[in-house]
Amino acid sequence: MATGSGKTRTVIALCKILLQKGWVRNILFLADRNALVTQAKRSFTNLLPSLALTNLCEEKNNYGAHGVFSTYKTMMNCIDSVSNDEGSKLFTIGHFDLVICDEAHRSIYNKYKEIFNYFDAPLVGLTATPKDEIDKNTYEIFDLENGIPTYGYDLAQAVKDGYLVDYVSIETTLKFMQQGISYEDLSEDEKRVYEETFSDEDGKMPPIINATELNKWIFNEDTIKQVLRTLMNDGLKIDYGSKIGKTIIFARNHNHAEKILEVFEKEYPNLIGYAKVIDNHINYSQSAIDEFSDPDKLPQIAISVDMLDTGIDVPEILNLVFFKKVMSKAKFWQMIGRGTRLCLNLLDGKDKEKFYIFDFCGNFDFFRLNKGKATKNQLSIQGSIFSLEFDIAFKLQDIAYQTDDLIAFRASLVESMVNKVRKLDKSNFAVKQHLKYVEMYSNPESYKLITYENTLDIKRELAPLIEPEDDNAIALRFDALMYGIELAYLMNKKDGRRYKDLKDKVKSISKIANIPEIIEQKDIINKILNTDYLNDDIGINKFEDIRERLRNLMKYIPKSQMIFETDFNDEILSKTWNESDLENDDLKNYKEKAEYYIRQHQNEKVISKIKTNQPLTTDDIKDLERILWNELGTQEDYKKEYKDKPLGEFVREIVGLDMNAAKQAFSRYLNETNLDSRQIYFVNKIIEYIVQNGMMKDLSVLQETPFTDKGSVIDIFPDISVFAGIRTIIQQINSNAFIA
Repeated sequence: MATGSGKTRTVIALCKILLQKGWVRNILFLADRNALVTQAKRSFTNLLPSLALTNLCEEKNNYGAHGVFSTYKTMMNCIDSVSNDEGSKLFTIGHFDLVICDEAHRSIYNKYKEIFNYFDAPLVGLTATPKDEIDKNTYEIFDLENGIPTYGYDLAQAVKDGYLVDYVSIETTLKFMQQGISYEDLSEDEKRVYEETFSDEDGKMPPIINATELNKWIFNEDTIKQVLRTLMNDGLKIDYGSKIGKTIIFARNHNHAEKILEVFEKEYPNLIGYAKVIDNHINYSQSAIDEFSDPDKLPQIAISVDMLDTGIDVPEILNLVFFKKVMSKAKFWQMIGRGTRLCLNLLDGKDKEKFYIFDFCGNFDFFRLNKGKATKNQLSIQGSIFSLEFDIAFKLQDIAYQTDDLIAFRASLVESMVNKVRKLDKSNFAVKQHLKYVEMYSNPESYKLITYENTLDIKRELAPLIEPEDDNAIALRFDALMYGIELAYLMNKKDGRRYKDLKDKVKSISKIANIPEIIEQKDIINKILNTDYLNDDIGINKFEDIRERLRNLMKYIPKSQMIFETDFNDEILSKTWNESDLENDDLKNYKEKAEYYIRQHQNEKVISKIKTNQPLTTDDIKDLERILWNELGTQEDYKKEYKDKPLGEFVREIVGLDMNAAKQAFSRYLNETNLDSRQIYFVNKIIEYIVQNGMMKDLSVLQETPFTDKGSVIDIFPDISVFAGIRTIIQQINSNAFIA
């Protein structure tokens, strides 16, 4: 896996060596968008002219080339559909000698990963922003340690070497973007407008419009003016200061982008054609991108929603404007990368040396403080429902749920799942990769006794394959909502967020009159909205009743929220100019270095003692302080990442506990002939957990699966003194990670 700047040049150099040595002949290059495929093909043509090329996005008749360029989606279809002259499948598992995947941080998960499972060839992944999150781990796909790519070239080094340019961030706080729009803070005239705009039919109005709602459904013109004035006054300019340099404004949504353009044209009527919206809502978006990419053509300002966040290479870009929150660190750095390209003679004969980033939404602060949010690996709605059905069927095996109605409900879930699995096309190459599970769960008998491990298999092997249904997508989302509530109920948890979502949806349909289907369900709607119906212990059957009766009413909910436009006076609270902080790049992160060191040095005395459950001494802790607070960084670095976490606990969480040491600790119970099979199962699950996690600080996990698969603690240990002894051993294992 290669990360960082100049990814394409790096892989082209690699391909050149491999071709010269005769080690590869057929190369497959994959990207997730046609524009990236075309751009990569152009780079290969310029730098590796000896390689015959075919672009599956454009040329579908000539497959004899050495280099094939394709989107993931096109290749998924071609594997099964494209044949050679003899009528056999052209793209066999051995067709390519090398597979290259661009933007590997977002393209190698879920269904597209089947391409890499299918082709028997070395895989090269290219990314500027690898992910190390639990369920989207780019390093793990390539069997690498987190933070340690095969080859990494970070932004700081690329700037130092003169291949990319540095940035300055102008971080501006706008009152409404930070605090929202408060009725009490407005002028008398503005209060009157506020009342007229936001009062409902009963005269009620919200006292404040939260900042999170700004640019979502309410657009305040003066806020946009403040952003544009900051850009036009402070932004980098060309042509001796007469023209704003090429600029991307990252907008929150299409309506926001259109409003920005409208305000720009009002504020700067003399700059005709200077700004343009470029997103998926416009026709000929690629032509618009080409015009923006041409230094001699307008627009100078591209107002983008997602389309220009990644994959565009315009060296002339001098300004980036973040007018939206970005929650993914990988995406944030991809967006910053739009401005890093070198450009000679851009500034009145001088080379581009830096670019400006205008941040109006606190993105830099967010990533400094929080390091970004982990993003979940998203299943399709159909796959999510299948996984929820399976989890519910697993929970309904509990003896407490063996009533006639719940047995019947579980049987209906099994029938639904079996039908979905049987619909899968077994001739499809992606399905073939999981044929064992497809065959297994096409048979109702396989659902008779589900284990916790089976639920994990389903999420990994089958749920991503489940195909779209001929059903209303809004109804399906309601199914997923209700199944989530049912599963939480079976786990003795109340999911407040889902309950609120349910009430909001029911409230929306309750306001729609004169539709017979809604009138027919008036009783259940009133119960949900006007009584404690949901707060009572209503049970799975009543949740199912709600799902079945209301799912087909969801289509009547208005598809879009009403849009409001205001022009209240906003103000700039602060503006700071900051030099870039490139040395915080992930490849030089203290956390990565520390955790990598611990994994690679498990035989060192103190680390080995922690892993094998031996008590620690004061000298052992001093050794850890020397390693973690002197050799790898400072005590301040450690506390910034891990707060006041004891050093021994930190090490134990990384290396886990040695299996033999764990078994030795619990040996009296494993060798105890008086324990029954359920009790031995329980002890083994504790051992597995501690081996994996290093310790068990929160004993509440014992009230969840897999520990409760055979019953609760009270059910399994009628003699509570036996469990008390097990708990003492757990506490002893925990304490051995601290000073004795």
